[in-house]
Amino acid sequence: MSIVIMILLLSFLILVHEAGHFLAARALGIKVDKFGFGLPIGPTLWSKKIGDVEVLVHACLLGGYVAFPDDDKDSSLPADSKDRFANRPVWQRMIVISAGVIANIITAILLVMFTAGVWGKLPSGVYDIYISKIAAEKGESVWQSGLQKGDKIVAINGSKIQNTYAFTLFAKNSAKNDGKVSKDFADKNLDKLLKLNKDYGAERLIPKGVQVNLIKIEPEQALNIKKEALKGYSIYRNEEIKMSDRQIKLRNSLKADAKQIVADGTYTLTDVAYALSDNVKPLYITVQRNGKQIELKPVYPNEKGVIGVMLDARQVLVKTKTPSSILKGSIDYIYEQTYMLLYGLWQLFTGKVPAKDLHGIVVIAKIGGDVIHNSGFFSGLLLTAMISMDLALVNFLPIPALDGGHFMFLLIELLRGKPVKQETIDKVSTFFFLLLIIFMILIIFNDIYAIVRHQL
Repeated sequence: MSIVIMILLLSFLILVHEAGHFLAARALGIKVDKFGFGLPIGPTLWSKKIGDVEVLVHACLLGGYVAFPDDDKDSSLPADSKDRFANRPVWQRMIVISAGVIANIITAILLVMFTAGVWGKLPSGVYDIYISKIAAEKGESVWQSGLQKGDKIVAINGSKIQNTYAFTLFAKNSAKNDGKVSKDFADKNLDKLLKLNKDYGAERLIPKGVQVNLIKIEPEQALNIKKEALKGYSIYRNEEIKMSDRQIKLRNSLKADAKQIVADGTYTLTDVAYALSDNVKPLYITVQRNGKQIELKPVYPNEKGVIGVMLDARQVLVKTKTPSSILKGSIDYIYEQTYMLLYGLWQLFTGKVPAKDLHGIVVIAKIGGDVIHNSGFFSGLLLTAMISMDLALVNFLPIPALDGGHFMFLLIELLRGKPVKQETIDKVSTFFFLLLIIFMILIIFNDIYAIVRHQL
């Protein structure tokens, strides 16, 4: 039932988008032949002539369209008729094309404000993270750090921690002996090794039986992660250098307090430097306890990136009981979520989001249904609001076959003083439409694969 509700909400957003085009056209006196709810695939459930507009409801509800006389090749209207959309002033056509996007933006704002007013609160996107239990074995570094049950996690390595994902991201990527090293750290260790072993260069194989003087093994540099990755806006990519199998084998053979090793003739001083550089990364944790912030001693995750604690996440809700708090809370929420959407689109178009992580309508319905089921109807409304905003942003991208592409051609016409040749528009739009179909097929495949493999 939750998934059905989410599908109906998504259908509502599409209806709103098409209604924006329709109402703008009618307000400007532009003739509309058809208003379709759903895609004309399969049977038509209902149709009726209302005035001079044929209203249709199709079985495939996830779609919609507004048809002008220009869309009918058999239209009896003269080519120069003012009832043809193409013969209307550019500014009127620009309003009609952008009206669907505007309708989605207005809908997103109204849904958030409705939720704020009726529910009386809005998510801030921030969670207070508490230590509910220390489950590490005795002797682990977390016991020596000073961390206590009930501590509120404020920061790790100087970065604010506002969700459990950020905490886990730091721990997982600070795992002991992870087979990756910082080049700067490895180079510093190599310089020290070269001073202690002056007979050998960085890349020369050390003969078998030669004693190699070692430096003191020091912890790796503390990890620094950008706030966008900590919030989940972007994928964190570890830019450290991956070690070779030879270097990993050498690392595993080294003892923590060893001052020398006997070479076996298979590695260089560079290999030794890398082996010494891959050990533990410290987590410098700041907690709040009894109203005071406390800097703990370093905590070192194990090989699995675990420090041995259980977390309790409590969402920070913004109260919206008064008109002013409803307005401010809604603006803050919309700004934060829209920033996230824009940042995600930037990540997509710069190739930082892999194709396998792209999802569409099937996953949206699944996740939306889960949100409604687990967090309630108002959480589902907020998700719907952001999908509406996302629909607006994506639709207005300057890509032919989307509203933004049509708007782009109209803008070119306005600047040139004459329209782009219809033949050119048709060829470009057809090409991008085919790309869009291929993209949609990829998205649907990803959605089904993710659901079948229980990845969501």
